[in-house]
Amino acid sequence: MKRLASILLLAACALSLHAKPDFSVTVAGKKVTVYPVKVSPADSLMRMKGMDDKHGSADIYEMAAFCSADISKPSTVKVKLNKDVNSAKVLPSSRGIKPVVKGREITFEAVPGDKLTLEIDGDEIHSLHIFTDAPEEDYIDFSDPNVIYYGPGEHHVSRIIIRSNQTLYIDRGAVLYGEMYLNAQTGICSPVISLIGDNIKVRGRGIVDGSLCSTLTTHLLSINGNNISVEGITLRDGSVWTLPVRNSKNVIIDGVKILGYRANSDGIDICNSENVIVRNCFIRTLDDLIVVKTLQSGGPCRNVHAYHNVLWNEVAHAVSIGAELRKDVSGVVFEDCDIIHDKGREWSMRVYHCDQARVSDIVFRNLRFEESRNFISLWINNAIWSSSDERGHIDGVVFENITADKVINPVVQLLGYDESHLVENVSISNVVVNGKAVSTADLKCNEYVKNINIKQ
Repeated sequence: MKRLASILLLAACALSLHAKPDFSVTVAGKKVTVYPVKVSPADSLMRMKGMDDKHGSADIYEMAAFCSADISKPSTVKVKLNKDVNSAKVLPSSRGIKPVVKGREITFEAVPGDKLTLEIDGDEIHSLHIFTDAPEEDYIDFSDPNVIYYGPGEHHVSRIIIRSNQTLYIDRGAVLYGEMYLNAQTGICSPVISLIGDNIKVRGRGIVDGSLCSTLTTHLLSINGNNISVEGITLRDGSVWTLPVRNSKNVIIDGVKILGYRANSDGIDICNSENVIVRNCFIRTLDDLIVVKTLQSGGPCRNVHAYHNVLWNEVAHAVSIGAELRKDVSGVVFEDCDIIHDKGREWSMRVYHCDQARVSDIVFRNLRFEESRNFISLWINNAIWSSSDERGHIDGVVFENITADKVINPVVQLLGYDESHLVENVSISNVVVNGKAVSTADLKCNEYVKNINIKQ
């Protein structure tokens, strides 16, 4: 019976692939290109199957769409469908946008920098993501030999390496289809785009697509260097971690859009790096969205600031630290972000600690969750990710000015490991869940937790 149920679910998922959204969009009176994108299915069991059936996850999806335009001032967005519309909603709700519905047309106003999601007739999954970037200001000399340029059209690429003092520019209308490049020496597939060195820039409004890469093989864009910026581009259908930052310093990821649905398609993984900023991004993936890790091959992670992002979590964590924490982590701030959907089986905000590092000075501030399954967890213990017999420590975590609605499990889980490996010095201030302020009654603690301060 279980096998039959699984077959029926897969069949239903396959049929839904043909329910491709049909949108026609104008922004400020100009028609913009609408691109299809594979997303995780509506059925929660199929989403979990997509996470757990690693290689089979490529076949578990439904279709949504996205488009983008540059605007320099508030502008009208018009969306037309091939059917009558009864209702429409624009997220994040914090923007306060009330779309006007008339027949088959939806109209609303966007401002520069908006990262909006349009949901029609209560259909969350087959939504339209609308990105309105401010025009680029810095001039680029495309005749400069240090500028690598991809213009409008389709390009099949593999193993693009950008070195020190170079700029990669992916223009609007360009779609780079990554093809797997197997490194004969290591037996590992190289990233589609690798940034290796110092003073590197990636800019533009184009798309990097990983749909031609087998699942669990190839990063779309990998960062390893210093003084690096990635701005404006869209990364679609990563086959594994989409944008890892490893052993780097002074990195800015600004206005990047990440859309992924396959197993381990993390959004941005910040590993063993210092002075990293993630801002103005949109991320909708099956696995972790913005996550900080310290792997064995590298130093500590310090001074990470993720702010003004719009996030959609399908299965794993929205904003988190861990699981791999082999070196110390300090000075991480997640703030001023809208989490428009959080359907994860994990936790919305988490320090997931199963190794030996010291994790300290962590801040979750000014966050707005429109839904959540599991709310907060600070946890130290053994897990499948553990690589050491020694456990770590969590010291100094702030949760401040956070609102969360439609939270199924509003628990604040605080679990230390033993007397030498504590969760301690946790501050909870003005955190409101389902319209109610968090209190001591919402805490789930063990004896290895010390100095918890709750105030409103």
